[in-house]
Amino acid sequence: MLHGIDPILTADLLHALRAMGHGDTIAIVDANFPAATCARRLVAMPGLEAGTVFRAVLSVLPIDDFIPLPLLTMQVVGDAAAVPPAVAEFRQIAAGAGVGAERMGTLDRHGFYAAARDSFVIVQTGDRRLYANVIAAKGVIRT
Repeated sequence: MLHGIDPILTADLLHALRAMGHGDTIAIVDANFPAATCARRLVAMPGLEAGTVFRAVLSVLPIDDFIPLPLLTMQVVGDAAAVPPAVAEFRQIAAGAGVGAERMGTLDRHGFYAAARDSFVIVQTGDRRLYANVIAAKGVIRT
């Protein structure tokens, strides 16, 4: 255990977050996502929902402010304008971390898969909700 660090942030996840550079991305995905197929680095967190992990990650990860859409979610197949409950939760969590909805974009399913494959790390949660997937780009900490 560490002071000031969310206890769900495992050593493997903290290592990945620390090793990421500016502009690298982390994908936090649901239980249905083909994470083992897509991941260069995979951290499994099967007992947790994606929102819980996203909140913990945002507690230590600066979000990229050099790009217009540093947070991305997956569009609902056949209804790109739909906002699934998990995505609504991600928006709330992001707002609480100071990232407004205008800085969150969406990708179609295959675009999201491609972006996840390019991510530094994929964190697979045990979330069984559909579309509980989000990608975040790491920013910098200014002195």
